[in-house]
Amino acid sequence: MSAQHWLSLSCILVLMGCVQSRNVVTQTLGLESSPAGLQGSSRSATVNKLATEPNSADAIELTSLQVPEKEPAPTPAQKPDQNPDTAQDKKIPNPPESDVPPPSDKELFLPPDLTGDAPEVQTGRELHLDAVINSVYQSYPKLQSALFERNVANGNYLAAWGEFDTKLKGASETGNFGFYETYRNNIGVVQPLFGGSDVFAGYRIGRGDFQPWYKERQTDDGGEFKAGITVPLAQDRTIDARRTDVWTSSIQREFVEPEIQAQLIAFVEQASFAYWEWVAAGRQLRIVEAVLRIADDRNDRIRRQVEEGFLDPPEYTDNLRLMADRRAKQASALRKVREKAIKLSLYYRDFNGQPIVPDIEQLPVFPEVKEIDAQDLDTDIQIALQNRPELRVFDFIRKQLDVEHAQASNLMKPEVDAVFVASDDVGAPASSKRDKSRFEFDAGLYVSVPIQRRKAIGKMQSIEGKVSQVLAKRRYASDQIAAEVKSAYVALEQSRVQVIQAREAVRLAVDLARREARNEELGLSDMLKVSLREQYAQEAADKEVAALLTYFEAEAAYRAALAIDRL
Repeated sequence: MSAQHWLSLSCILVLMGCVQSRNVVTQTLGLESSPAGLQGSSRSATVNKLATEPNSADAIELTSLQVPEKEPAPTPAQKPDQNPDTAQDKKIPNPPESDVPPPSDKELFLPPDLTGDAPEVQTGRELHLDAVINSVYQSYPKLQSALFERNVANGNYLAAWGEFDTKLKGASETGNFGFYETYRNNIGVVQPLFGGSDVFAGYRIGRGDFQPWYKERQTDDGGEFKAGITVPLAQDRTIDARRTDVWTSSIQREFVEPEIQAQLIAFVEQASFAYWEWVAAGRQLRIVEAVLRIADDRNDRIRRQVEEGFLDPPEYTDNLRLMADRRAKQASALRKVREKAIKLSLYYRDFNGQPIVPDIEQLPVFPEVKEIDAQDLDTDIQIALQNRPELRVFDFIRKQLDVEHAQASNLMKPEVDAVFVASDDVGAPASSKRDKSRFEFDAGLYVSVPIQRRKAIGKMQSIEGKVSQVLAKRRYASDQIAAEVKSAYVALEQSRVQVIQAREAVRLAVDLARREARNEELGLSDMLKVSLREQYAQEAADKEVAALLTYFEAEAAYRAALAIDRL
């Protein structure tokens, strides 16, 4: 054979060795070959090295890629001390991961705040939940409106005592037309007593020519002084309509407190929801800014590689598209943060009650999730049964119905009133008989009995039915409170598990995105795969934020279920 034939045969053998070595590298890295991958400078160096050493494919050193040797992870079918090759014969392992080493801190393509691995920078101006709750206690207008219910109840209580006010009475009557000309004037006071009696006293004077049948209207020249008392002996002795109003209004004053507490619990829960929604929106804004920063940081490198001919122009265009799309998402996330901040300002106020819209710099990080001991659940249920205002409301309603039932029972008794009156005229006698001049003392007994007493019986039946309703509702409320505490506990515990799994998903998605970004730098991947991996990482991070929001909202609901907040 001629030298030209030998030269051709040598070139063919060299090319075959290159192709074989290239397949070995591809299988070792666990990557698919792509046209774009042949354009990377590092890969070109590897191919040149393999071309010069075609027989060293079994013990190749990937010095140009700096890929360390790594033993494959044992599959579930093999034990740690087994030979991996023997295990692979028994069971097909999972697809091999890329052996590209993790990039250094300077080469990270996804910031740590996407993974939750590193704490975020604290500015010292973070707004914490306690500050918002304290603001609700001090300055929330709806709570202040609820507090004014005390004034309403106190006013009703004071009005009920008005039935025992001292009453001043007076009258002046003149009959100067006709045969009999008379002039009568009187003045007096009446003081109801809380024991049911009425005390009265007064003065009257009657002058003129009185009809013979109205001579009692006439007094001596100095007038008549009178005093007396009315004492109930049966009905209205222990309770009457006036004392019923006082006792009922007194119970209503106490009734206001659990109503205020119920509103306070709801306001604190709503404020907590608004706070965590604001924190979650801020977290999502950081995620969007992080993925935007990723695309922006690699833009100059991709443009330079396109200009040098290592990448196709669509790669640069695709990255520009990603940047535009992520800027739009950044604007949307920023709008959401500001909307949530405005909503939070309804609860977060200064001492004068003016809303405070928190800045983005005041956004805190989510605290660590905590596990609740299941053994504390029974104790928490008992705490809720003691603290919840609903049960106290039913207790006050029962007291009020007891007072009304006592008044209805009072109406079953006959009206038996004893009246004692003492009077004495002064001055010159009005007649020669002097029948007005002596001290007089009168005693009387007045009786009134309703035969059917249907009013009293009907009220008693109605009130007894209401009492039965209240008792049944209270039993159901107790069961409902216990169920709410259990449900809040389940939601809190399961949302904690959800957070843990979501964080693991973020870690794995970010790791894949970093590897794909590194492969793209080395020319072993393209922007389509990188963008998909980054999208998956962003979606996983958003799901983690949603899980955290669910957890802390469940924590606020658990706090409300235990009724911890009270004035």
